Amino acid sequence: MGQKHLIGANAPFRRLIESGSIPHSFFFGPPGTGKTSLARIIAAKLDAPFFEFNATSIKIEDIRKAVDSTKHALQKPLIFIDEVHRLSKTQQEVLLPIMENRFAIVVGASTENPFFSLTGGIRSRSMLFEFFSLTDEDLRQALEKGLSKLNKTADEEAKEYLIRSSSGDARAMLTLLDYAAKLEDNITLDTLKQLRPSSLTDGAGESETHYNLASALIKSIRGSDEQAAVYYLARLIAGGEEPRFIARRLAILAAEDIGNANPNALQIANAAFGLVEKIGMPESRIILSQLAIYLACSPKSNSAYTAIDDALALISSGEIYEVPPHLKDAHFAGAAKLGRGIGYKYPHDFGGWVDQKYTAKPVDVVKLKEIGFEKTLKEWLRKIKGEG
Repeated sequence: MGQKHLIGANAPFRRLIESGSIPHSFFFGPPGTGKTSLARIIAAKLDAPFFEFNATSIKIEDIRKAVDSTKHALQKPLIFIDEVHRLSKTQQEVLLPIMENRFAIVVGASTENPFFSLTGGIRSRSMLFEFFSLTDEDLRQALEKGLSKLNKTADEEAKEYLIRSSSGDARAMLTLLDYAAKLEDNITLDTLKQLRPSSLTDGAGESETHYNLASALIKSIRGSDEQAAVYYLARLIAGGEEPRFIARRLAILAAEDIGNANPNALQIANAAFGLVEKIGMPESRIILSQLAIYLACSPKSNSAYTAIDDALALISSGEIYEVPPHLKDAHFAGAAKLGRGIGYKYPHDFGGWVDQKYTAKPVDVVKLKEIGFEKTLKEWLRKIKGEG
């Protein structure tokens, strides 16, 4: 179900699977979106021996045994490792010759982006694929198949609750369906709510209204309308929205839409989030109200948001620059012979700032605005660099 960008009719990854030749691959994305299922499908499609491990408990000897046991098999085994971001460097080093010589096809999965936890050697021998939360349409397709397999029926409102309360997680939806099916032949909303009183995460709510209200709250604060912000906040609270979800969304807004125009906004949002977790409702409504008003009244800037996205876009497009030699770490034996650290000008020796190259090519991603505290930051930079 879902992941059309990977397994759609003309998707390159699907075509590789159908051709019988796939790269070493690492899947990452939310739980219940098909990462393990796709690995099993690949193994079945290739008619390959399948070994499933979890990085939290895997041992080096387990990997070696899996490879050795299939030395004389017609097909290379597929080694699947869940929670792959937890692999130690030693375990990754064991995988390197296996991947290099294709003694096995290695597929990993994680709910976190494993890019920064994988060594350069692993990354250069593999590809990284992102999975996305399943859509309501994907979940409905899975739900109907599940009902058919169980030979059960469900009220339409029960189906809606199964889908929306699962927040794009097919496993969570099918688990709830399975236990509800043990209690009744025609599954009802009342039974589902007793088994799962609220949505799993992110305040999905019981209808599209909650998504719209959350969107309206954020856009009202972004537009500096404090009256509308508190109104939509009240609508969410009255509708039973999870207060931590609201606090989480407001914390993101503090960085995305206010940023360095008022740096205190992020600190206050963080403090509010912590208090909401500790105190709970109904008192948390006051904390959320104070935060919403403060954020709405703050000067707005999205420069931090656009800066990191522009920088990531540069990297994604292949703009990977070598770190200049004078900036490289010189704290190891032989560094001087390699020219590392030589020529670096220590800014404090020059009054706090000195003109020197920090990137191999010029980068222009941070664009501070003449708004709030960002105006002060621009003035600081000008003074630091002696520009006025």
